Amino acid sequence: MSSSLATVAYIAAIILFILSLGGLSNPETARRGNVYGMIGMAIAVLATIFGPRVTMAGIPWIVGAMVIGGSVGLFAAKKVQMTQMPELVALMHSLVGLAACLVGFASYVDTSIVLTGAEKSIHELEIYVGIYIGAVTFSGSIIAFGKLSGKIGGKPVLLPGRHAINGIAALAVFYFGYAFLQAHSPADGLTALTVMTVLGLLFGIHMVMAIGGADMPVVVSMLNSYSGWAAAATGFMLSNDLLIVVGALVGSSGAILSYIMCRAMNRNFISVIAGGFGTGGGTAAKKKDGEPQGEVTAISALETAELLKEAKNVVIVPGYGMAVAQAQHAVFEITQFLREKGVNVRFGIHPVAGRMPGHMNVLLAEAKVPYDIVMEMDEINADFPETDVSMVIGANDIVNPAAQEDPTSPIAGMPVLEVWKAKTSIMMKRSMASGYAGVDNPLFYKDNNRMLFGDAKKTLDEVLTALRA
Repeated sequence: MSSSLATVAYIAAIILFILSLGGLSNPETARRGNVYGMIGMAIAVLATIFGPRVTMAGIPWIVGAMVIGGSVGLFAAKKVQMTQMPELVALMHSLVGLAACLVGFASYVDTSIVLTGAEKSIHELEIYVGIYIGAVTFSGSIIAFGKLSGKIGGKPVLLPGRHAINGIAALAVFYFGYAFLQAHSPADGLTALTVMTVLGLLFGIHMVMAIGGADMPVVVSMLNSYSGWAAAATGFMLSNDLLIVVGALVGSSGAILSYIMCRAMNRNFISVIAGGFGTGGGTAAKKKDGEPQGEVTAISALETAELLKEAKNVVIVPGYGMAVAQAQHAVFEITQFLREKGVNVRFGIHPVAGRMPGHMNVLLAEAKVPYDIVMEMDEINADFPETDVSMVIGANDIVNPAAQEDPTSPIAGMPVLEVWKAKTSIMMKRSMASGYAGVDNPLFYKDNNRMLFGDAKKTLDEVLTALRA
């Protein structure tokens, strides 16, 4: 393939990637967006393999690597559950960071690249920056994978003087960057690169360990952005325009998504990086004197079915508990039954519900819930006062009234779904434990709230049976 034809193929791939991002912005066009992305990636890979920069001797190695990678991807697609998607995404981000590091070191030790003067300095700067971003992305993503999968606790680890440590590490990175650019021999440059890589790996670990469980949706989108910039840096190192553009698309879209997530939690990006929000959860809500905040009113599946039968307007708020219990299909069946009886059923989705952006939307789409009844928080909040039953399935922090009623709460000011304003709210939970952020939830004790305890899928199946009876 000629250089001109490869360039045309890259342009076509870039256009398809842009169309893919546009499609993924809406649930109704997400499937088409994925198709555009897959076609674009296929064109990009083929144009690279058969392009002028790959020799015939290298093709078997590339094909072998693709077979291995494709097999791993196919295995993951078949084995990984929807509840494990957040940690899988974090793991994928780590691979992008690792690739940036390896490509950077390979570019530096490649003796076939002979540059001088300003061109040499620019190339080395690209290598240095690319490896640093890759190192931070790699180690940070590994820690995020550990937190999201439960292998590492959600409680933030805050070292004494952590900001000073980060400041000193940043100065050291700049110092070794200067030493790298001024190195008189490849060995000296390799030493500076290695030290900087270690600093980057440690910073990635330190940064994500300090972030609490409640901020993990922001961390996922933030690491997505980092992986994009790492890919763009790799593109500069390899003089590959496609990698530069695609990396910039991923990096900028991830940054915008991080900003949206921060707004949804009334947080700013710097405070997320500083960490501290989220205690790991697991305890029942208490008053300041350590006693329970009040009495809860339990409800049975049969009583829940009676409330739903008598309701005219119902809003369902799904959370991570629904994903864990694999209850989305039972939710759809209940929704379908109620709609056939003339009940107006809608879903309220908080931007940070679940463990990653869009987690609940994907689950509901998998269960064939119609897109037009899945509403964003801003669209549904004003309707809760006219709602007969608001049903919360495995969510906690995103429906916590303390965000509006308690100025001392860690989530004070965070926009939440105002389910307590409905005539009756039903909280479906396994226990009285607080949510992933570990923040007390006074909703449990409100007069119009009912607690439906048990596994979400089993309980919803009982509700469905009672409805049909």
